[in-house]
Amino acid sequence: MRLARRRREGSIDYWPGFVDALSTLLMVIIFLLSVFMLAQFFLSREITGKDTALAKLNRQIAELTQLLSLERAGKADGDDQIARLKAGLSAAEGEKGRLLGLLAARDGQAAASGGAAASAGLALDAEKRISAQALAQVELLNQQISALRRQIAALEQALEATESRDKESQTKIADLGKRLNLALAQRVQELQQYRSDFFGRLKEILGNRPGIKVVGDRFVFQSEVLFPVGSDQIDEAGNAAVDRLAAAVVDLEREIPPEVAWTLRIDGHTDSRPIAPGGRFKSNWELSAARAIAVVRRLIEGGVSPKHLVAAGFGEFQPVEEGATEEVYGRNRRIEIRLTDR
Repeated sequence: MRLARRRREGSIDYWPGFVDALSTLLMVIIFLLSVFMLAQFFLSREITGKDTALAKLNRQIAELTQLLSLERAGKADGDDQIARLKAGLSAAEGEKGRLLGLLAARDGQAAASGGAAASAGLALDAEKRISAQALAQVELLNQQISALRRQIAALEQALEATESRDKESQTKIADLGKRLNLALAQRVQELQQYRSDFFGRLKEILGNRPGIKVVGDRFVFQSEVLFPVGSDQIDEAGNAAVDRLAAAVVDLEREIPPEVAWTLRIDGHTDSRPIAPGGRFKSNWELSAARAIAVVRRLIEGGVSPKHLVAAGFGEFQPVEEGATEEVYGRNRRIEIRLTDR
């Protein structure tokens, strides 16, 4: 009995330490989740702000382009008006020179005939009246010429101001274009980040199953993983794989802000062997398209928004490998998934 009592007294109770460690681990997990939620919140706010700035830049470029078009049209009208005024000025100056020549000729004739007979006095009086009228016309032409020159000077000043504004507008448009390109580059980078996270998540969800792999910017299912040979009906194992894919896409829809335009494109591909006659499908085009549409329908049933899905059939015309062996045929029969911008 003493020995049993000693054994009970000497035993160690590990349970409190285990509870403390579990509590600490739970607190760490809660802390990490809180940090993740805060990061997602600030990332969404930053992306929304960038979208607003991008829309504002687009509006400014449109306004400046419209103003620039109006300025150029006004400049063209001003050039035409100056050309017309200069033509009128040349005509007026020519008429003035002609009248002055006539006056000089008549004045010479009057001086030469100063000692003629009295019968010529009436003719001289008539010529003087004509000369007075010509002088009046010359004075009027001088006033018109002065007015035309003032109009030409004003128009040239207006054109210079227009050219200055044109240069300023072009500079602003160039600057806004650079800012717009920078914003678009940032948007592409953000989408690439979402694509990387999405494919990484798919690899975790679907595991290292045979016939499923990531190739560059594509997630590839070999057709046999989803469909029986020659069919567009997804089998039971394929439905399970597509359902896991749908769950990942639904999570992605929650993370990407609604302002970001993106699509998940489902591409169907077949091997190069022709369809056997008498079957349901007349060509590999129809089979590949039907398989892509079947995957899209299953994703929609899994909760994915149809506005983010695209189905495309490529038949046998986009092979990943050339050859006529069963292994090559199998690699070319596939469903590819791409996350792209719309």
